[in-house]
Amino acid sequence: MSLILCIETGTDICSVGIARDGELLSLRESDEGRDHARKVGLFVDELLRETGIAPDELDAVAVGKGPGSYTGLRIGVSFAKGLCYGLGKPLIAVGSLDALTEVAREDHEAGILSVDDWDRALLCPMVDARRMEVYAQVFDSTGAAQSEVAAEVVDSESFAAFRQSGRPFVIFGSGARKCAGLLPDARLVEVAPSARGLARLAQQALDAGRTEDVAYFEPFYLKDFVVTASKKKIF
Repeated sequence: MSLILCIETGTDICSVGIARDGELLSLRESDEGRDHARKVGLFVDELLRETGIAPDELDAVAVGKGPGSYTGLRIGVSFAKGLCYGLGKPLIAVGSLDALTEVAREDHEAGILSVDDWDRALLCPMVDARRMEVYAQVFDSTGAAQSEVAAEVVDSESFAAFRQSGRPFVIFGSGARKCAGLLPDARLVEVAPSARGLARLAQQALDAGRTEDVAYFEPFYLKDFVVTASKKKIF
């Protein structure tokens, strides 16, 4: 039996869950702005108290590795690494787009998400990267990747090969709504990032021995962080 703490902070949503053998036991989430630095520790404490699980009973800590918000990823990964270092537990990194796709698949399994011809569908999670750019990847309905992770400036030609394949092309995530008008043949559905999307994938990774070096692991930013000068006059 494996107990895994799951942390996803790569978007405006701060989400923390605890899973046993890939099944979610409890979850805390907030989409009330970027207050992840304060909330992630609070959520972890609440979940451990609620489930009666002691920190040293955890078998691993899993974190969404990105791509996503630079600051959000730093907060989640830093917190996860600190826990792993202090408790002597392994660190598991799960691609944030993989995890978002897993949320969609779980919603479909639960009857929450309905898509015609689901078995043939192509799933395209999108994380907002500002303006008309998104971090995106295409998966099939089993969760198998059909493309590489990319930073895509969306226009009418984006994902053309997939959209013209004759299969349902389903878009979701924080970057999907702004793209819907440019991709009229895509099916927009509501699926939000969540730590619950890490549960099964993290268990699979732990079973396969795919863990990270706690000292050297870094988030998958995909793009370099750019610092811009403030327009405010300080003096």
